[in-house]
Amino acid sequence: MKTTGKKLFFALAITALTLVGCKSTKGLLPSVSGKAGEVIVVMEKADWEDSLGSDVRDLLACDCPWLAQKEPLYSLVNVIPSAFGDLFKYHRNIVLFQVNPQIDTTGIIFRYNVWAKPQCAIQINAPTAAAASELLKEKGATIVSALEQAERDRVITNTLRYEEHPIYAQLTEIFGGAPHFPTGYKLRKATEDFAWIADDKQAYQDVFIYRYPVEEDPFTIEKIVAHRNAVLLENVPGMLDGSYMITSEYFPTTIEYLKYKGRDFAQVRGMWEVQNDFMGGPFVSHSFYSPDGSEILVAEAWVYAPKFDKRQYLRQVESILYSWEWKAADPDEENATN
Repeated sequence: MKTTGKKLFFALAITALTLVGCKSTKGLLPSVSGKAGEVIVVMEKADWEDSLGSDVRDLLACDCPWLAQKEPLYSLVNVIPSAFGDLFKYHRNIVLFQVNPQIDTTGIIFRYNVWAKPQCAIQINAPTAAAASELLKEKGATIVSALEQAERDRVITNTLRYEEHPIYAQLTEIFGGAPHFPTGYKLRKATEDFAWIADDKQAYQDVFIYRYPVEEDPFTIEKIVAHRNAVLLENVPGMLDGSYMITSEYFPTTIEYLKYKGRDFAQVRGMWEVQNDFMGGPFVSHSFYSPDGSEILVAEAWVYAPKFDKRQYLRQVESILYSWEWKAADPDEENATN
């Protein structure tokens, strides 16, 4: 029985993902290529121009939900299977569709560091385009989550590689823990309950860290926003007299309850603005208990970039929040208390 060129490609691609994805060859892999926020979609042109391609765009190139202006969640590049060579295999994010009647197992395979590192390669196997579309509807949130995590992990890796170590040391003395910050960030303000860490070179990509005592049912969106506004009124004045940062009421504010590396937190997204001035932008905050449960800590990332698209700026600074680490116990202090 003869094998068509398309079937041969599918067979080779599945073999490559299975063997290379499972073997320990990470030390031999080249670094990924491509821009942050970009995804290579390997799919036949006919499917890309039909309903399957439309469903992919609806999932991965929809309007970024946490920005005021329209920007796609991801920038997509379609590559047909016969053109999927080394130039594209080294890309950071790949979504590879295996649509073939010979496929008897429908499903999604998540692979990492297949052809390059740090790479996220998502393989979608289905006998028909309609079946592939159903998979996107069922597992779309998981696919987006995997891509977001891969983008986030790359930022954290680079942050730790080029860390501004004194900032972490100063912040942990105040709060008992902190995110890690890359070179370029400066500690702009620090009190016993509030810190402002800024990188204002091309755009403002800043972080606030603050705390307040625990109260009953602290993780409602109303209470988180009320505390946020009080903290900003006290600590973040605007450029004009009587102006200050505040949570915008014009745009919706949303909340999710998440868990990351054992730490539970309430994630709030919204828009900030400056009262009595014309400034604003997106923010995302993580609210969580202190280790002893007596305080609520908040780590918040925000962006001000009026001349630029904001998707990548926010994704970069938001990733820093996920690097939060509690200060390690001092062995000498531990021994003294035992």
